[in-house]
Amino acid sequence: MTVLAYLLDLTDIKSVLLFLSIFVLLFDYLKNKPPKNFPPGPRSLPFIGHLHHQTDFSKVHLEFAKFAEIYGPVFHFRLFGPRLVVVYGHKVVRELYVNQGDNFADRPTGIPFHEDKSGGKGLISSTGYSWKQQRRFALHTLRNFGLGKRSLEPSILLECRYLNEAFSNEQGKAFNPQWLINNAVSNIICVLVFGDRFVYTDEDFQALLKNTNLAVSLEADIWTQLYNMFPWIFRRIPGPHRKIFITWDKVITFVRDKVEDHRADYDPSNPRDYIDCFLAEIEKRKDDKAAGFNVENLCFCTFDLFIAGTETTSTTLLWALLYMMKYPEIQRKVQEEIDRVVGSSRQPSVADRENMPYTDAVIHEIQRVGNILPLNVTRSATQDTQVGDYVIPKGTMVMGILYSILFDETEWETPHTFNPDHFLDAECKFRKREAFLPFSLGARVCLGEQLARMELFLLFTSLLQQFSFSTPDGAEPSLESKLSVTNCPQPYQLCAVPL
Repeated sequence: MTVLAYLLDLTDIKSVLLFLSIFVLLFDYLKNKPPKNFPPGPRSLPFIGHLHHQTDFSKVHLEFAKFAEIYGPVFHFRLFGPRLVVVYGHKVVRELYVNQGDNFADRPTGIPFHEDKSGGKGLISSTGYSWKQQRRFALHTLRNFGLGKRSLEPSILLECRYLNEAFSNEQGKAFNPQWLINNAVSNIICVLVFGDRFVYTDEDFQALLKNTNLAVSLEADIWTQLYNMFPWIFRRIPGPHRKIFITWDKVITFVRDKVEDHRADYDPSNPRDYIDCFLAEIEKRKDDKAAGFNVENLCFCTFDLFIAGTETTSTTLLWALLYMMKYPEIQRKVQEEIDRVVGSSRQPSVADRENMPYTDAVIHEIQRVGNILPLNVTRSATQDTQVGDYVIPKGTMVMGILYSILFDETEWETPHTFNPDHFLDAECKFRKREAFLPFSLGARVCLGEQLARMELFLLFTSLLQQFSFSTPDGAEPSLESKLSVTNCPQPYQLCAVPL
């Protein structure tokens, strides 16, 4: 090959690379160009979007607070994939999710939690007709088994006794309460969906809880995020992103085994739990395929109920004990109210709540500052929707930031301080707050809210009735958190000293 021919070949290669680069950049620009009257946002770069603006992914809700100050309460943000409209502040989130709730009731297409849920299976990821049918059925069924009713209280009180016994077995020595709390909270939803609880020494169930915890933490991993942004690439190649699916597979396998056990001894005349009722519904709705009543969807609906019924409430209780150690004077006031209203001869009951305004206020404040779901779960616009001066096109991902509501400076007197007085009036009676929305709002509000409220009150008061909580050697409790699916406290140890 002559030198001239070599240079011509080199020039051709450079030309091709230049052409491809321009083509790819132009394609990205046209695909992700903001439509007319789209909410504003920071300057975006090709492919990476606003990655250069994001300094700490563990505190992305705080980064959004900065953008809201610059661009207003409705702005857009993009990381690699499509643009996300962020809605910030109590008033504007309520406007979208309640006043225009039907327009923001869908879920975006994506790969949440599990690779096999890409088709929108289950309760969390489903959308449209299937989601409405599944949510209606789940609410009806769980209410029949006691959700939000006093009939469920004995099961929770039984779990309170088991949890107190497990704490007592630590004999006042330092231990990490996470697994015991996870087990107790999980057992309550297990009674509803599986028909039974699990002893704290059950090795298979402990492995399940640890796999669940690991998978939840992996949801925040950069490799998982890359998979969600480029699923068509990452589902075809090996790499660290596969770990989350291997871990979730272990959890869903546990659920599948429970479903198969139920199918083996299923008695239509005697439904024991959610799974049995779903099996009956499969037969009733066999001609309505779009409703999603089939064995595969049963596994994923049960999976969603198990995860949602375990993760958020157990995380809230971990924050609760941490705040009690951080503020021992508040812990003492709660215990004084428990002594005055309940005493020591019986367990607290749901009926005691109305006579315990301070304890109720403390629990609500823990939920507020615990900030369990600071970002909320993403929704999708079902149609083009006018929001102030902007238009959110159909199919756009939308996220109403719960952190912006729970810490809204126009709604809370001291939003960044742990202050139970937020929920007490001048006469020290409990008062409701419109901006108290840890369970989200609108059509996608948490369907387990009533169960969570009952669990939190009974488990919290039961523990505070029996124990005084402190840090080992008087160390200062850390309120540092880590953000994955939920906003969790960093692992800690406590001493539970019997009263």
